[in-house]
Formats: sequence, structure tokens, C-alpha cells
Amino acid sequence: MKVYLLYFAIFLPLAASSSPLVEAARKQIGVTVIYDPAYVSLRFPGGDVPSDRGVCTDVVIRAFRSALGVDIQKELHEDIKNHFSDYPKRWGLKTPDKNIDHRRVPNIQTFFKRKGYSMDISLPLTSFLPGDIVTCIIPPNLPHIMIVSDRKSDQGIPMVIHNIGAGAQEEDRLSDFPITGLYRIKK
Repeated sequence: MKVYLLYFAIFLPLAASSSPLVEAARKQIGVTVIYDPAYVSLRFPGGDVPSDRGVCTDVVIRAFRSALGVDIQKELHEDIKNHFSDYPKRWGLKTPDKNIDHRRVPNIQTFFKRKGYSMDISLPLTSFLPGDIVTCIIPPNLPHIMIVSDRKSDQGIPMVIHNIGAGAQEEDRLSDFPITGLYRIKK
């Protein structure tokens, strides 16, 4: 019995701990308070819109930079430059654009797939892990991206951290929209 209790005392806190991506995303709540999809010329690498504003992708971009030291702007730009034909053409661009490519959900989806981060989207929502990245479609056809939280709803469904229109928020929205992608970052 003592060994059993010791096991839980040692491992339970580890299982309940949060992902660095979740913590970095959560720190944006109350800071990023405006949804602003405006095209902005950004420095490169490391460019960002002002921290009080942004879109759903900016939550993910900032979390990656802060928690993992990964600059999606730079990494995606290099990948799209080298594999332009693999990326969506819905914006009519003939060449990569370092100011906006990383701020578009379909480009991030392509980038994550190319990195081998894709997971099966038919997994039960209760099996999504803190720090997973989820893409979905907000009807009728707006691509959206969110970070899975370590907090759960009363039904056991993970909450998400995202910017869906009112700045960075942590909400019970994982089951609200059709999921188009699930990505687990391999370290």
C-alpha cells in the first residue's frame, strides 16, 4: 500500500503538469485583447504584430517562440520557399511572403504535416493532449487554429487557448467546429 501511494505522489503531479506551449499561450490572455487580421510588414526573422492584437495563428506563433524557441515565421518561410508547390494557392501569390504566410492557418497545417506532426483527427476529443494544435473550420469556411489546454470542461473535454475574435481566451470550444487537423509536436 505504501508503495502504491508513493507511486501516485511521485507521478500524479507530472501527469497533471502543463505543456510549455499551454503556459506560453495562457500568458497571452489579457495581453492580446484585439482580433486584428490586418496585413502588416514584419521584420524577418522574429517579426510579430503588436502583442495587444493578432489572430488565431499569432497565439500559436507566440507560444512556439516563447516556449520552444521556434520561429514559425522563419521556419515556414524557408520551407515554403523550398517547397512552394506543396502549399495552398488560395491567395494568388506567385512567391512566398514572409509577412503573412505564417499567419495563415492552411499554411501552418501544410508546414506541420510536412514536419510529421499530424495525428488522426478521429481520435476522441478526450485523448487530445495539452499542447496539441488543432485546426478547424468556423462556418461557413473560416480556417481556425487553437492550442489544447491542460484544463477540461465538466464533460472531460480539453479546453483550448485561441483568438477567435475577442483576443486570446481559454474556452470550452474544442467540440464546436469541424476539426480539420490535429498536430502533436515531437521534441
